[in-house]
Amino acid sequence: MTWSVYGSYLAVVVLVVLAPGPDTMVVLKNSLAGGFRGGLVASSGILIGNLLQGSAAALGLGAVIAHSQPLFLTLKWLGVAYLCYLGVQALRGAWKGDYQALDGTSGARGFRRFREGFLSNITNPKVLILYLSVLPQFLDPAVTTTWDALLLAYTVGVLGFAWLMVLLFFVHRVRVWLRRRRVRRTLDAVTGGALLGFGALLATEA
Repeated sequence: MTWSVYGSYLAVVVLVVLAPGPDTMVVLKNSLAGGFRGGLVASSGILIGNLLQGSAAALGLGAVIAHSQPLFLTLKWLGVAYLCYLGVQALRGAWKGDYQALDGTSGARGFRRFREGFLSNITNPKVLILYLSVLPQFLDPAVTTTWDALLLAYTVGVLGFAWLMVLLFFVHRVRVWLRRRRVRRTLDAVTGGALLGFGALLATEA
């Protein structure tokens, strides 16, 4: 693989990564409730999910999942259900408006934040479809290797994680403003609505 090909791939990936999606909303939700560490733990879960989906696509397992209708539909509806669950949670928080100190990331809460990030990504078949639609455009079966495919796949996960870190640093800088009850309720409502919207969009896609 040449640097020019990889550079073209990076340009495409950056545009994809910057587009807001469920991962962004999950990190925002957890950073609001658990501070920088809460968002970092959720981002780590998303990164692991991304790397697993990228590995599946690069090794050919992703194509098997995508072409197996029962398996793909199961993954799709699990993703819909989980996004809606997270959306309802955020809306409930906005409705109650009962905000105390940041609830931290220790013990069960830390695992829950990691789990939310991981499951929101791993149950989203659109991530797998992204890999399957983009990777082949930059791979030539005659000259590229499995390692080339893994490099391209992992680039998505790493750049996605880097973008989430930028989002977390921004949230951390304005944390005093975000702790205001009215602001938190508004952001929880927007985040919950967005997650429900992503779930509905996933449900209606063929």
